[in-house]
Amino acid sequence: MRWDDLQFFLSLARTGLLAAAARQLEVDATTVGRRIRRLERELGGQTLFVQGRDGHVLTEAGRRLLRRVETIERETTAILGGDESSGEAIRGRLRISASEGFGTWLIASHLGDFAAAHRHLAIDLAANTGFLDPSRREADVAILLARPQRGPLITKKLTDYRLRLYAASAYLDARGPIGSSADLPAHPMVGYIPDLLYSPELNYLDEVRTGIEAQLRCSSINTQYQLIAAGAGIGVLPCFIGDRDPSLARVLPEIVITRSFWLVTHQDSRHLPRNALFVAWLSALVAQQRGRLLGETGDRPPPA
Repeated sequence: MRWDDLQFFLSLARTGLLAAAARQLEVDATTVGRRIRRLERELGGQTLFVQGRDGHVLTEAGRRLLRRVETIERETTAILGGDESSGEAIRGRLRISASEGFGTWLIASHLGDFAAAHRHLAIDLAANTGFLDPSRREADVAILLARPQRGPLITKKLTDYRLRLYAASAYLDARGPIGSSADLPAHPMVGYIPDLLYSPELNYLDEVRTGIEAQLRCSSINTQYQLIAAGAGIGVLPCFIGDRDPSLARVLPEIVITRSFWLVTHQDSRHLPRNALFVAWLSALVAQQRGRLLGETGDRPPPA
C-alpha cells in the first residue's frame, strides 16, 4: 500500500467531491478516482465510498480507515516536525470556512500573524456568502451563524456579536436626524436579497421595524457596507464592521440585534494538531476582540 494513495483517500473523505479533492491535490478528478479504486483493490476489494446525491460518502469500512489514516497523519506530523509543543511541528493544509463579514473583517485581519508563527502550515480561508460543510469534510474548521442540529460534529459557541443600524455621516448631514424607527420608511434601506439568504439568522430587518423592506438589496455584507459608506442609504451592519469606519455613524442606538458565531469541527478530526492549534488561536483572538464584536469599544462614531 502506498502512503500517497492514503493521501488521496484522505482528501476525498474530507471534501466528499472528486473535483474538490483534485484541486487540493493538484491533479485531475480521473486520477483521484483511479487512485481510490487502486486502494480499494489493495484492501481486498473493500468499498470505501458510495456515490450519493451530494458526492462521495464514506462507507463503514471507509470510516474505519479514516480514523486510522488520521492517526497516521498525526504521527507523521510529529515525526517530520519534531517537537509538536513548539508549534513548528504543525504541517499540512488547514481549510477554514467562515461567513464573509467575520472572515474578512476579523479573521483575515489577524491571520497573517498566525501563518507567520506556523510557517509549515498551508491555510485556505473560505470567507464568502455560504459555508463549507465540516460534516462532509469540506472544511477542517467552520464558524457558522447557527448551531448545527445534526451530523458527526463537535460544536461550541464561539461568541455573541451585535449588529446596529448605520449610515454615512454625510448622508445624515444631508437628510437630517432620524428620531425613531417610524422615520425609516422615508429613507432607502440597504439589506439582503431574501431568496438568496444563506442563513435565516441574516433575516433581521423585521427586528428593526416590522414590515420594513430594503430598497437596495445584495447578497454580500461587504457590498452592503460599501453601499452604506457611499451614502446610498441606511442598513444593518455588525458592529465589528460598522464601528471600524469613522465615516459611518450609528442610527437609533436603542436598536441592537444580537447573533452568535458557532465553532464547528468534525468529530473524527477535532484532535488533529492543526485543527486544535487554530481553534485555540481563534478562541484567544475572539476573547481579545470581544469589545469590537459586541460594539463596546470607545473608538466609534457618535449616534445620529
